[in-house]
Amino acid sequence: MDNLTELYCHIDDFYQQFKPEFDAHLIATGRQRLRACQISVAEIMTILVLFHQLRYRQFKSFYYHHMLGMMKRAFPNLPSYSRFIELVPRSIMPLCSYLQSMMGDCTGISYIDSTKIAVCHNKRIYRHKVFKGLATRGKSSMGWFYGFKLHAIINHKGELVSVKVTEGNTDDRVPVK
Repeated sequence: MDNLTELYCHIDDFYQQFKPEFDAHLIATGRQRLRACQISVAEIMTILVLFHQLRYRQFKSFYYHHMLGMMKRAFPNLPSYSRFIELVPRSIMPLCSYLQSMMGDCTGISYIDSTKIAVCHNKRIYRHKVFKGLATRGKSSMGWFYGFKLHAIINHKGELVSVKVTEGNTDDRVPVK
């Protein structure tokens, strides 16, 4: 619980600084379409970060088992799973900015690696419509795939220095500056 409180406080402090700056850059339309909810954006961000820290494989099982089961006291206003999924897009921009703010500095010794992000099985490439025109066929050390590559640069302290998502057929040396 100690670590969870520390994580939430860190994310909430970041969000309190981020929100006024972000709102100042939005174009006003006169209408506000965001439905009120009982869970804050900082809590949504904390749950998403916690999911990756605990290394669950499926978010749905994490939410039902861990959040609604074991963490109900820490997050008393948790919505249903389907409502939470509807709320996640509200946290995407702040979460990306939070990741960017947590990047480490280049210390002179850096490691780069890439991993594939396959969007469908190879047999379904010609029927795939969601990322048509964006995803491409690529080859990794594990074989052919259809999708994207995630490139990450890490310094010798284990901190992320930079990340970039490219098409699947991008050479691993191309995104490195």
